Amino acid sequence: MKRTVIAFACMLLAGPALAQSLGEKTGVNSALGVAPATADFVKEVAVSDLFEIESSKLAEQKGKAPEKRFAQQMVTDHTKTSGELKALVSNGKVQATLPTALDSSHQSKLDKLKGASGKDFSSDYNSYQVSAHEDAISLFDRYAKGGDNAALKDWAGKTLPALRHHLDMAKELGRAPSVGQSK
Repeated sequence: MKRTVIAFACMLLAGPALAQSLGEKTGVNSALGVAPATADFVKEVAVSDLFEIESSKLAEQKGKAPEKRFAQQMVTDHTKTSGELKALVSNGKVQATLPTALDSSHQSKLDKLKGASGKDFSSDYNSYQVSAHEDAISLFDRYAKGGDNAALKDWAGKTLPALRHHLDMAKELGRAPSVGQSK
């Protein structure tokens, strides 16, 4: 009985901390328009940047000409935002841990891209870019409006226009004709 009470008390105390992470993981925060916790925001951004950079390096090798141009821009821009985020964390303005590897979801997408070629690669890469940038815009917009770290809120707001531009570019990739375009 005593163990049950202790376990229940631990769950109650851990509930608020778990709810924030779980809400971001499950998409509940996004659906409700709730700003992510700073640690969740930093983790999501860092993993997203890693995925953008790694998947776009593949597209520079395997993609068609429009994808290669887009991919070069993604590598440049997401390397820049990744550096900016690292600077915010390293200079102490943001208290969070930066992940150094992809989470399992992003890793499986990257693995799928590694094994794909031709139209399959293009279709997957283009689809991943649209959904990744839609997710990023939601994440940055919610943090810019309601985040709890002033420096990070400011950075998120300043980064949003570039992410919206990336989304427009990604959507155009899916509309580009594939006839006669070289690899």
